[in-house]
Amino acid sequence: METERVTEFPQRHLDRRPRKKPRLGWDVAPQVPKAQPGLFCGKEVGNVTSFGSSRATSDHTSSALFVKGLAQNGSPPWRDDDKDGHYMFAVGDNLTSRYKIHSKMGEGTFGRVLECWDKERKEMVAIKIVRGIKKYREAAIIEVEVLQQLVKHDKGGNRCVQIRNWFDYRNHICIVFEKLGPSLYDFLRKNNYRSFPIDLAREIGSQLLECVTFMHDLRLIHTDLKPENILLVSPDYVKVPDYKVSSCSPKDSSYFKRVPKSSAIKVIDFGSTTYNRQDQTYIVSTRHYRAPEVILGLGWSYPCDIWSVGCILVELCTGEALFQTHENLEHLAMMERVFGPLPLQMLKRVDRHSEKYVRRGKLDWPEGATSRESIKAVLKLPRLQNLIMQHVDHSAGDLIHLLQGLLRYDPSERLTAREALRHPFFTRDHLRRS
Repeated sequence: METERVTEFPQRHLDRRPRKKPRLGWDVAPQVPKAQPGLFCGKEVGNVTSFGSSRATSDHTSSALFVKGLAQNGSPPWRDDDKDGHYMFAVGDNLTSRYKIHSKMGEGTFGRVLECWDKERKEMVAIKIVRGIKKYREAAIIEVEVLQQLVKHDKGGNRCVQIRNWFDYRNHICIVFEKLGPSLYDFLRKNNYRSFPIDLAREIGSQLLECVTFMHDLRLIHTDLKPENILLVSPDYVKVPDYKVSSCSPKDSSYFKRVPKSSAIKVIDFGSTTYNRQDQTYIVSTRHYRAPEVILGLGWSYPCDIWSVGCILVELCTGEALFQTHENLEHLAMMERVFGPLPLQMLKRVDRHSEKYVRRGKLDWPEGATSRESIKAVLKLPRLQNLIMQHVDHSAGDLIHLLQGLLRYDPSERLTAREALRHPFFTRDHLRRS
C-alpha cells in the first residue's frame, strides 16, 4: 500500500487566538481533581474526567491510573515526548480506547501522522498528532475550526479531506481524518518524476480549481497549495509503457510508468488557511509555489492560491517543479526568464525588505546574483511556451493560454478560480467527449 508524504505544518502568523473552550481530554493532567465538562468535535458530552497523568502528578496518582502496564482506558504507559515535543508511540499501541496504531505514515515539523484502526467505525483512518508545543497546538485548533467549516459546507465531501473528529491526548492535539492515497508529489517521486498524461492533469486541475473556488467563496485562502498537499483518493495505479523513454527496452522496468487508476483528489493541510482581510503581507506558501506579490511584500489575497495552482499544473505536465530555487532574487529572475520582465508598477511598490532586489527600476539581475551557478540555473529555464510544448502532445495551445492567465504577475489581472474553470482547456475537452 502506498503511503503519503506528510508535509510541514506551518505555524506562521496565526489568524487569531483560538477561542478558549472546554474540551474532552484523554490522559491530560486535570487542573482540578473533580470531573469537568468537555467537548468532543464541538459537542458537549457531559461530565467527563480527564484520564491519565503528567510528569507532575504524584506516584500515588500514577499507580492508580495504570494496571499491568496499561491505563484504565486501554492506553499504553506514559512515555515522555522526544526533545522536539513529538509524541512517542509503538505500533500496536492504543490511542485512546477507540484507535489502535497500525503504522507511521509520515512526519513533519508539525508532528506525526499515524495510520490507525478505528474500532468504532471499523475502518482505517489517518491521525495527525501535533507536537505538544504551544504554537503548534494553537495552529492545530485553528486548523480544526477551518476543517469543521469546510465539512459544514462541502456536503458531498468531494473537495477537501474530511475530518472525522479530534481530541486532546497527553497534551497532543489529535485530528482524525479519512484515509486517502498518496500525495501527487509522492506519486511523481515514485514515478521517477515523469509527467502525468495531459488528460489526467486536466482532470486533476479541474478538481483543484473547484476546491479553490469553494474555499474562496467561503472567504478562505489556503495559502499553501502544492503537490504534497493534494492527495489521490485511491492508491491504486496501473503501469503503462512510457514511449518517451526511447533508450529502454520493454524488458527494462523503467520503460513503464505509473498512472493512477482514478483521478479523484482531495486537498489537505489547512494549518495556514486564513480568512481574507486587508494588508496581509507576511510570507506564505512553500517557496516553489510562492507568488511574486508575496516575495515583493506587496500584500496578497485570493490570487496567491491561483499562482500556486498554475505552478502545480506545470509540474504535473512536466514532472518537475517549475522554480527550483531557495533565494528570492534568483526566484524572481527565474520568473522573468519564463514569463518576461516584471511590471514596473510592481517593482516601484516593493516593501523595504525587497528593495535590494530592484535597481534603477528593474530587477537587479544578473548583477545581484550570488554565484555563477545561480546565473546558470536561471539561463537553463526555457520560456513557458517552449517548456509546455516539450512535454505536451495535444491541448498545448489551450494549456499555455490557461497558464498565462493563472501566472500573470499582477494579481489583479490573474484569472479567478471560477474564470479558470470556464477556460477552453477544460470546456473544450468536455465538448470532445459529448
